[in-house]
Amino acid sequence: MKPKAKQDKSPELTTLLAERPPFIPESAEVMTLLVESPPGSPGLPPHRHSGPAFGYVLEGEIVFEVEGEPARVVKAGETFWEPGGDVIHYQDGNNLADAWSRYLVVMMCVPDQPMVIPVDADELESRRGRRVPRPR
Repeated sequence: MKPKAKQDKSPELTTLLAERPPFIPESAEVMTLLVESPPGSPGLPPHRHSGPAFGYVLEGEIVFEVEGEPARVVKAGETFWEPGGDVIHYQDGNNLADAWSRYLVVMMCVPDQPMVIPVDADELESRRGRRVPRPR
C-alpha cells in the first residue's frame, strides 16, 4: 500500500543557517559561486573578502578557518559563513585526499573590487596572534 500523497503542494522550507553579518557593503554586488576542489587541494592562500560570505557544502568535506576561530571540517549538508571585511580567511581546502569537494558560496562584495583579496606574508606575521592555535 502506497502512503497517501500530501494534499498541500507547497514546498517545505528548512533554515540551514541564519546569521547577522556585522555589515553589508553599500550597494553590494551579490554573487553565487560554485567551488569545486580536487582531491587534496589546499584551496586558496590566505585572503579576505570585501563583504560577508555564506556557504553550503554540496559534496565532500572542506577545512574552513577564519581569523579568530579554530579550523573545522565542514561536511556535505553543512553550512559556514564568514563576516568578510578585515577578517582573514586562512583555509578553504578539500579535506579529502581521494574525492572532490564541492560547495556553494553566496558573497556580498564591494562593487568593482576583487572577490578574493590576497594577504601577504608580512600581514600574516603581524596578525599571527589573532589566529587560533592549531592542535598538534
